[in-house]
Amino acid sequence: MSQRSDSFALLDERIQRFIWGENWTELRDAQEQAIPLIVSADRDVIISAATAAGKTEAAFLPALTRLLQSKTVSELIVYISPLKALINDQFGRLDRLCEHLDVPVWPWHGDISAGLKSRFWQDPKGVLLITPESVEAMLCNRGTSIAPTLSQTVYVVIDELHAFIGTERGKQLQSLLHRIERVIGKTVPRIGLSATLGDMSLAAEFLRPGGGPAVALINSKTAHAELRVLVRGYEEPLVVSNKQGKEEREQDEPVSAGYVARDLFESLRGSNNLVFPNSRREVERYTYLLSTMCADANVPNEFWPHHGNLSKQIRTETESALKQKDRPATAICTNTLELGIDIGAVKSVAQIGPPPSVTSLRQRLGRSGRRKGEPAILRGYSIEDAISSESSIAVQLRLDTVQMAAMISLLTEGWFEPPAPHGLHLSTLVQQLLSLIAQNGGMGAGEAYATLCAPGAPFAGLSAEDFKTLLRHFGSEGLLIQDSSGLLLHGSIGEKLVNHYTFYAAFASDEEFRLIAGGRTLGTLPVSQLIRVGQHILFAGQTWRVDEISEDDKTIYVTHTKGGVPPAFSGGAGRTHTRVRQRMRELLAGSDGMPFLDEVAHRHLVEGRAAYRRLELDTHVLLDFGSQVMVMTWLGDAANEAIACHLDHRGFKAWTAGPGVEVLRGNASIRDIEGTLAGIAAAASLRLEVLLADANNLQREKWDWSLPPPLLQQSYASLHLDLEAAYRWLRVEFAAPNFLSSAPTHIQIGR
Repeated sequence: MSQRSDSFALLDERIQRFIWGENWTELRDAQEQAIPLIVSADRDVIISAATAAGKTEAAFLPALTRLLQSKTVSELIVYISPLKALINDQFGRLDRLCEHLDVPVWPWHGDISAGLKSRFWQDPKGVLLITPESVEAMLCNRGTSIAPTLSQTVYVVIDELHAFIGTERGKQLQSLLHRIERVIGKTVPRIGLSATLGDMSLAAEFLRPGGGPAVALINSKTAHAELRVLVRGYEEPLVVSNKQGKEEREQDEPVSAGYVARDLFESLRGSNNLVFPNSRREVERYTYLLSTMCADANVPNEFWPHHGNLSKQIRTETESALKQKDRPATAICTNTLELGIDIGAVKSVAQIGPPPSVTSLRQRLGRSGRRKGEPAILRGYSIEDAISSESSIAVQLRLDTVQMAAMISLLTEGWFEPPAPHGLHLSTLVQQLLSLIAQNGGMGAGEAYATLCAPGAPFAGLSAEDFKTLLRHFGSEGLLIQDSSGLLLHGSIGEKLVNHYTFYAAFASDEEFRLIAGGRTLGTLPVSQLIRVGQHILFAGQTWRVDEISEDDKTIYVTHTKGGVPPAFSGGAGRTHTRVRQRMRELLAGSDGMPFLDEVAHRHLVEGRAAYRRLELDTHVLLDFGSQVMVMTWLGDAANEAIACHLDHRGFKAWTAGPGVEVLRGNASIRDIEGTLAGIAAAASLRLEVLLADANNLQREKWDWSLPPPLLQQSYASLHLDLEAAYRWLRVEFAAPNFLSSAPTHIQIGR
């Protein structure tokens, strides 16, 4: 060490010698802070630090010191990862250090041989690298006999903590850790690692439900690399002419995609990069365009695809290409390369269209600028349609460009979306209840409730009465039975489900709805919010009216339509936070330049600002398009969906549409809609079973199909509706008496 380090002195001498042998000149900031907190093994810790800032070592150097200095020879560190590939990477990273220390490292997932797993059970000590699904399988299949093995656990390290928070897997992980602690009868310190946590206190509450304030928080002060950003704007031509001279919209291959691909080809060749379009379909499009350009130029291909639908072999080939030092490679990918898989340093990250979230953008950008002295480089590409008299409000306001600019500006300020740890995820409760019964060979209802739903347990928000409702429903559906002693056992359906290999995963693979028009399949798209019959959606550059929704076979039947106000529906782009929408409005209302926008992107921003002024959106909430009305809230999707549900309950057809809510007017006047919104603002909050009585498309998570309707509604609302933000906005904009005496809230829009 080039200077004295108190933290270095706390490490075991063998680890110190290893560090000297690696020629480290100093410990990283995260490591200096973490070592004294972790080495004593008496508290939970979260380490938040940039990608490549040494988080793994910050956890393992003190944890291994504890192992080496323990009088118990069979202690265990359990490392939990969201990805098998990340386990493989960490095995390679830890194995050399642990071999030097004579500490075994055990990778454990579906691709690991039975022989290696058997050797672990014979002598379970050292470091176990495992996924939540494999932990689930252990508890299910080994039952209470697992207690002696897991009782030696002294730490649980959770990598990529942000990837678990607010998800089915995250709730499963909370439940698994809670169940393990009940089995072994002691509290095991938890160490969470992440590069992107918007609110550390919420992350702490996720890590230790009910005990968040006691979690030690480390937010590394490591200086970030210089950030260079350039957003290029492109404009998609409105129409092309066919052979008959008639004008029709180009659908099969957007013209702008070729221009974007050409810039990527010229800018990225010769270096390693990541390119993030916003869907698997776009990954395939740009990979094809770029590899074709390589072939046309008679140069080796440097562009490789990576997304979840590709085979493991193809994904591995892409990862290997990125790791090779003698040949440049660029991956065109979805969020499959967003997490910490070791692919080496990349020169730049390209984002085509607005990213799913600011958190996602920060995670992606963390791949660039990792070498000392090199900047992090972000290349943004924003494509807008040419404006016509039929253009949607999203096109007129240039919302894609504005959203990308808003997200980049928030990123540079260090803001990320806060974690969402409070969703009920009752789908996962179904799985955990069945798993708990398998683990124990049956269980009493009271003990099951105490294990899963008591204060401090993962499902503490569920009342005892609701739990009884769930059990009765499961009994009627064949999921559970109760023997004469009152013991809960698997029913015929439950037994089949638990014994199937897919049971251990709390989440289902991404399902997309098919879009069918007149018997012809248009394609598929993910659904991240409620869709209702009569709604207009955008797909393949055209507007479609939803005629029927089939939940059973995941199909939406549509009819092509013209006119109306199509929502800014972007398949797979994520749910947008209120802070992002508010920043978008600030940019549209402002006049300052954005130095990272090129000439075309800046022109689009200017056009969006002109439309914002023309539509008087500073003072008007409602845009009257005749048959439709846009309620411009500038709220996030969860609050907008809550407002749409309230309007739907009061007889209107309404749905989220970008920064607002679209309402079909029917025979109602604009004042009727204003009055309805004012009535919602003034009324007491509705019970969920009333608000969502006629809502369809509520089944989003793997086990939602098994929930009784009231609990499905509760679970959905906790995850997808921000009722508090909706009421707050309505009461500001439409509260009496101010609403009745105010200037008109609407403006008539000519089409």
